[in-house]
Amino acid sequence: MAAARTPLETVGAAAEGALRALEGSFAAISVWEREAGRLRVLVNEGERSAGEARFPHDEWYPVHDFPEIAEFLHEEWVGGQPRAWVDTAGDTGPTAHRRRAAALRERGRGCCVVAPLVLHGRAWGELYVARPAGAAVFDATDVDFATVLAAVTAAGIAQTERLEEVRRLAFTDPLTGLANRRAVDVRLEEAVERHQAEGVVVSLVVCDLNGLKHVNDTLGHAVGDRLLERFGSVLSLCGARLPGALAARLGGDEFCLLAVGPAADEVVRVASELCRRAAELELGEGVACGVASTGDPIGPVRSARRLFRLADAAQYRAKGARAAEPVVAGRAGGVEDPVVRMADRPPVPVTAERRIFRGREA
Repeated sequence: MAAARTPLETVGAAAEGALRALEGSFAAISVWEREAGRLRVLVNEGERSAGEARFPHDEWYPVHDFPEIAEFLHEEWVGGQPRAWVDTAGDTGPTAHRRRAAALRERGRGCCVVAPLVLHGRAWGELYVARPAGAAVFDATDVDFATVLAAVTAAGIAQTERLEEVRRLAFTDPLTGLANRRAVDVRLEEAVERHQAEGVVVSLVVCDLNGLKHVNDTLGHAVGDRLLERFGSVLSLCGARLPGALAARLGGDEFCLLAVGPAADEVVRVASELCRRAAELELGEGVACGVASTGDPIGPVRSARRLFRLADAAQYRAKGARAAEPVVAGRAGGVEDPVVRMADRPPVPVTAERRIFRGREA
């Protein structure tokens, strides 16, 4: 099955389709960022002029320079279907049209058709298609077609946004807003594959929040949830020191940081800061923290599962020792480190467990 499109891929495909359908030379889609009072360009397709990137990082225009989306929509289109309109390089009408005319001339374009994009009954942005100077000016049929294309584009954007929201929820812990265990599993598998192919350093920090049960039992689960949220914020803050790190709640009182690229020593420094900050929280009893990194002498890491076992074993040792600092797999003897040996210990067969249990019973 083909992967779902991202919102940016959706608007890119929409702009490309509108460019062909309206026989233009250039097309763009912009979003109205109300909080910033600007139209930000998401994609430029076709014959771009100087300074126009396909997916620009910072191309925007004050909405008061092109106010149709904010004013005309609410005054003229309320209760009706928003329609496209045409501007030409020779327009001498209202100020907004003169500005578009100047922008057309500056880029060697002769005319454009602009269609509003409306999502959930609100102006979302605009679809813009231009033709070069000397080409036929868009007519009434083109205006009708652009209006339909904008409606179809808006429907596609809305569907993509819904899918993105579903995906976000599927990979997000609802209480803390951090990533969840599913997100960690996916990212860790990809990271270990990169480690095997490119040698990139992959590090995992596993944390167990101390004292959560006591807080729940004595102060109530609402206060316990506040502790989880507070620690989640601290984890996110510390993780920001590792570029691209994933901060996650694995479930219950377990959290983790996944870092791909930074050196092992850098990850350990961040884990130490995490321990210090957790100990300073007004609730709880600090955190037990274990670190496993392919940058340390832990032997070959051929699976995500092994790295997880190593970090988990280090965290288990930190918790047992009530360590104020992180325990790091492999730093107390390489592959002979008790943490590494515990993580790599073969699982006890079920039959053997039963024999042990029966022997104790006897």
